[in-house]
Amino acid sequence: MRDSKRLAAIRRLPCIRCGNPNSQAAHSNSAKHGKGRSIKASDEFTIPLCFKCHAAFDRFELGNRAESEAMFDQWLVKTNRMLNQTDKEVF
Repeated sequence: MRDSKRLAAIRRLPCIRCGNPNSQAAHSNSAKHGKGRSIKASDEFTIPLCFKCHAAFDRFELGNRAESEAMFDQWLVKTNRMLNQTDKEVF
């Protein structure tokens, strides 16, 4: 599923790992989120990561696959909270 509004909102958040204000929408690397060969996970499974943290995450430099998935799940919860807070501030 693609959601351009979510991706734009994600890019406005700081990097979830280091706080860098220049973030990208990083998709999950987990099959449980729809990731497959040449297929990105759904946009609902995106978090804000800066270029450096995104590259390290995609190369599994932050932990093995299981550790990376657990880290992503925690970051996703935090990201969704941040997005919900941002939505409330707008209104």
